Amino acid sequence: MNIDMALKEAMSIAGAVGVALVDYESGMSLGTSGGGDWLNLDLAAAGNTEVVRSKLRVMSTLALNDNIEDILITLRRQYHLIRLIDTVKSKNSLFLYLVLERDLANLALARHQLKRIEVELQV
Repeated sequence: MNIDMALKEAMSIAGAVGVALVDYESGMSLGTSGGGDWLNLDLAAAGNTEVVRSKLRVMSTLALNDNIEDILITLRRQYHLIRLIDTVKSKNSLFLYLVLERDLANLALARHQLKRIEVELQV
């Protein structure tokens, strides 16, 4: 599935407010969908790039021989999911960033759907 299709699929997840495909080396979005006036996806993507980089740095320092699948940030009204694209398969530095309205979302199902999108995404 291409980037546009992946973003469209992610926006169909219950409670989805916005989604971005982000390169964590540059901090740039390769594509976004949703968002709006109160959610600047490009700014959020750049900020979450630092979250990913920090976690990768700590894992390296601790010599953890593992990969991040996803990172969850829970707010009172929202879930923020960061799903890293399988770097072994794709040899890139990308992640999907999905914002969900907490009252409308099923977190377990959203994580499962985002994983499916990540597996099918071809960049």
